[in-house]
Amino acid sequence: MRNVSLVTTFVLMGLPHDPTLDTVLLGIFLVFYLLTVVGNLLILLVISVDSHLHTPMYFFLTNLSFIDMWFSTVTVPKMMMTLASPGGGTIFFGSCVAQLYSFHFLGSTECFLYTVMAYDRYLAISHPLRYADLMSGRRCATLATSTWFIGSLHSALQTTLTFCLPYCGPNQIQHYFCDAPPILKLACADTSANEMVIFVNIGVVASGCFLLIALSYVSIVCSILKIRTSEGRCRAFHTCASHCIVVLCFFVPCAFIYLRPGSKDAVHGVVAVFYTVLTPLLNPVVYTLRNKEVKKALLKVKSELVFTHNK
Repeated sequence: MRNVSLVTTFVLMGLPHDPTLDTVLLGIFLVFYLLTVVGNLLILLVISVDSHLHTPMYFFLTNLSFIDMWFSTVTVPKMMMTLASPGGGTIFFGSCVAQLYSFHFLGSTECFLYTVMAYDRYLAISHPLRYADLMSGRRCATLATSTWFIGSLHSALQTTLTFCLPYCGPNQIQHYFCDAPPILKLACADTSANEMVIFVNIGVVASGCFLLIALSYVSIVCSILKIRTSEGRCRAFHTCASHCIVVLCFFVPCAFIYLRPGSKDAVHGVVAVFYTVLTPLLNPVVYTLRNKEVKKALLKVKSELVFTHNK
């Protein structure tokens, strides 16, 4: 028997908050969103125009910035709409499907990309003499393409498992965007099997990526400890610090939401803000404020723009 959805629209109820704070929260999230888009666009611009940054590390960083810019765009504007409309934000069924697919596509791709970036740092520090050969342009392109392809497959599975069920009753999603856990609560069928497969699927992906990243950094630390000079050790640690910060800010909230049973809607929504709003903003901040090469390139671009304007 074919599942037929009788629900044509959903209503996103947004973040749990005092209604008197709608305007304040709308302003805050608008500022965060604009900073995220501008910050990531700036990183893309700087890396593309500065030949000194045409290295594997910054190639993967451009992928990360591109993902973060769209990852935020998929969720934050709709959240601002829920704040602007008293009854919540209405979203068509098809748009909800597209949003869930895009969210998991970008999120899982970012998860795989963090793993590839950890591998890149491992090769750069543990095998510096062979690094150029091991991370050739073709290999970097292959690794990046693989993360996007596997992310699309992972998201397709999540989306199919969520929307293969019939939705014929309540249509109020207790969240600010279409995500699998709150949507499954509205299904007019038993969702236990779907929830279990989604739980295992996300668990295997997240745990596997995190384990590979951890193993990479164990090897990195062992290699760093073999460096004789303190200056060399500090430089190596500094190279990896930015990546470690963004990895923790991405994986910890995701694990809190998706890898624990019986999550509460209010807690789910608040924690989701960290990886949908703050993490995409944090990436350009961390990689610019902590990275001398990027800061130098930014100053170079700024001086060239000033020179062009004065000319």
